[in-house]
Amino acid sequence: MTVRRRAWLAAVVATSALTMVQPAAARPGSVPVVSPTPQQINRDTADVTLPSAVALATDGSTDGPAKDLLISLLKQHGVKKISTGSQRGFVVRLGNSGDAPAQAEGYSLAVRRDGVTINGRDGAGQFYGVQTLRQLFVRNGHGWAVSGVAVRDWPNMALRGSIEGFYGPPWTNEDRLRQIAFLGETKANTYIYSAKDDAYLRARWRDPYPQQELATLRQLVQAANANHVDFTYALSPGVSICFSSPQDVAAVKAKFQSVYDLGVRSFSLPFDDISYTKWNCAADQKAFGAPGQAAAGKAQVSLLNEITKNFVRTHDGVRPLQTVPTEYSDLADSPYKTELREHLDPSVVVQWTGTAVVPPSVKNDEAQQVSTVYGRKVFLWDNYPVNDFDQSAGRLLLAPYAHREAGLSKYLNGIVSNPMNQEAASEIAEFGVADFSWNDAGYSPERSWPQALGRLAGGDERATAALKVFADLEHLAPVFGPTPWQPQAPVLAARVADFWQRWNAGEHSALGKLRSYAEQIRNAPNVIRDGHVQSAFVREASPWLDATALWGDAMVTRLDALAAATRGDDTTAERLTATADALVKRAEAVKTGNSNRWGVRQALVGDGVLDAFLVQVRAATVG
Repeated sequence: MTVRRRAWLAAVVATSALTMVQPAAARPGSVPVVSPTPQQINRDTADVTLPSAVALATDGSTDGPAKDLLISLLKQHGVKKISTGSQRGFVVRLGNSGDAPAQAEGYSLAVRRDGVTINGRDGAGQFYGVQTLRQLFVRNGHGWAVSGVAVRDWPNMALRGSIEGFYGPPWTNEDRLRQIAFLGETKANTYIYSAKDDAYLRARWRDPYPQQELATLRQLVQAANANHVDFTYALSPGVSICFSSPQDVAAVKAKFQSVYDLGVRSFSLPFDDISYTKWNCAADQKAFGAPGQAAAGKAQVSLLNEITKNFVRTHDGVRPLQTVPTEYSDLADSPYKTELREHLDPSVVVQWTGTAVVPPSVKNDEAQQVSTVYGRKVFLWDNYPVNDFDQSAGRLLLAPYAHREAGLSKYLNGIVSNPMNQEAASEIAEFGVADFSWNDAGYSPERSWPQALGRLAGGDERATAALKVFADLEHLAPVFGPTPWQPQAPVLAARVADFWQRWNAGEHSALGKLRSYAEQIRNAPNVIRDGHVQSAFVREASPWLDATALWGDAMVTRLDALAAATRGDDTTAERLTATADALVKRAEAVKTGNSNRWGVRQALVGDGVLDAFLVQVRAATVG
């Protein structure tokens, strides 16, 4: 504890004799929406007014980060005085008195007229209980109340979070710190550091980090620990390692030791994107046989088992070792998988990307099959919303997390999302990943997605509505093939289809209804930029927002041209058609920044839906 914090606590204790007023109960309301969706949440009492002075009761089990977050939240919601030497009046209790759920990271939370009690099975459970409390504050006149609920909650999957595994321009350190804070907020506990720009992870994996690089990593590890996020360090030596070399095995341990000393307690040895057809040294052929699937499996198992035995198990607090197998995206058994199934230490966590590198869905029978093939629950590396491949060129991927089947927690021990090069924009899909992996049985994309957008909008309803319009235009989710797994602009497409049906039936009033939505498209960028939406998202999405404003203006103008032609005003129709033509050209000319592996491209907005509609309207106007 720092001197400054000791002084602060002493000052708080000195206020313990202050009289605390019993809060009045507010009117009862519905059960609040909490994310991730709790296992159990019930309305237990009317909302309870939060007084300006509370007593904070802790014990020897109280988690430091949970306590710090709790104090911060109380102050943010109008609590002026927090005493620690008294349990009179409104008492907020944080610790583990024994009634928390039995599951790891579980917690219970109860709101009563005389206070709030949060019990966590462990420190993470306490932290997550406080994260739930954060979502229970409601306005009560000029002050605040707490929703009168009782919660018992725990995660269905042990590992939940993200893997920074994309190619192209990397995240900044600021991006990474923001991502880690986001993971803690959404009760995700895993950040896998597999940054492709970090040469010391792959090409120069044997080389020690310079001091400046170590200092940067230390900052990230400390931030992760403060948010109950495991910073998983993923070293990829497969491109050049000699598996049978004692010196190379020692180099792996040395690199792990260097980051263990920074506070890292979770490690991964990925073997993705390497070849079966050659060894990196002649000695490996003698040790493991001619290059091939079985030989590669033997070599990798030898290293993984050695690191498990003589690093993981000899270092306090280290989590089970993780790996990405060379065969990571199918279901078929093979000599390679046989080696892992039969000889890999059972504690090693194996990652899998689904039935493809970018799978259109993940189903229970597939997960069951692959868990049988590998002889253990697998850890899903979900390549959504990553946008570093050609089919995603020019796109933000803002659709909800979907087509992952309830029940996967029976076969998966976790899910990590591989995000976009745009960190803040990735949080929309990642919010759903955290929600699903916490409680797959209770997950609903239709509920979670608006919550994710509302979070980005700071709770502002107008900004949230604008984000819904914008995200619909960035809804397409591609795979490596020609058919996307989520469609483009489903809301706009449905409105356009309804318009043409009504218009062709002679119902010209349909034009005004669609024009109103076109105005929402045109105006959404300005609303998103008006200060409520997270600034990092606005910055990252800027080219797409510019293009959206132009496409929306073109749509409004096209519809006005059609209206003029319908009433026989050909002069106005021609003028507006020419104006819309110019707007379309300007919209098509908007380029992305050089923020992705695919470089500078057209910033795609509603493509295949919005642009196609404008062509149809033009034909109907001038035809």
